[in-house]
Amino acid sequence: MNLTISGHHLEITPAIRSHVETKLDRMKRNFDGVIEITVLLAVDNISDKEKRQRAEINLKLSGKTLHAESTGQDIYAAIDTLMDKVDRQLVKAKEKNRSHSRESIKGAL
Repeated sequence: MNLTISGHHLEITPAIRSHVETKLDRMKRNFDGVIEITVLLAVDNISDKEKRQRAEINLKLSGKTLHAESTGQDIYAAIDTLMDKVDRQLVKAKEKNRSHSRESIKGAL
């Protein structure tokens, strides 16, 4: 699994990097098929000072790509919200893979 953490108008400090990595450990427990993870952390220059911090993630799975983004006052809050969103997406993708019907055609009629 490749992990890329980059910043746009933001320096990635070791504390931010470790926060992202600890949050990603939760996803590694739920889903093994992650090939590549790209995290983009940014500070937007918008007039609304409430939500200037933005976090995005792209997960490349076998056969799929998941994308989620989140904004917040604090970069850590944006990361936490982002990880909750992507965790829900991963659980849904995992359920979709597992929930194929196992009944025969005769049994369905």
